[in-house]
Amino acid sequence: MDAIKFVHEQLTPQREFPRFRPGDNIVVNYKIIEGDKERIQAFRGDVIQIKGEGGTKTFTVRKISNGVGVERIFPFSSPNITEIQLLKRGKVRRARLFYLRALLGKKARIKEKKMAAKS
Repeated sequence: MDAIKFVHEQLTPQREFPRFRPGDNIVVNYKIIEGDKERIQAFRGDVIQIKGEGGTKTFTVRKISNGVGVERIFPFSSPNITEIQLLKRGKVRRARLFYLRALLGKKARIKEKKMAAKS
């Protein structure tokens, strides 16, 4: 088991992303390749889960687009992710926020965590 973990650590480059948790609102900029063209697209939404460890660690982001919920799973080790921006910290008490799938409108909002000002 340690040999597999060692190989994963050696083959996957470690990249620095901001620390985020479930409930946080983030923007994930990732590369889209269409034919011979390449562009960067932003996916803005709430993190509903972080799963796995090491090279297989993933996070799921959910957004509402035209009244329809859209979820996308991103691997932390993906070379197609160019940047992750943390917009808001969410105040939640669970690690997996699947209950948001059943909520609509204002009920589907996540309260923002108030951060203490550093002096």
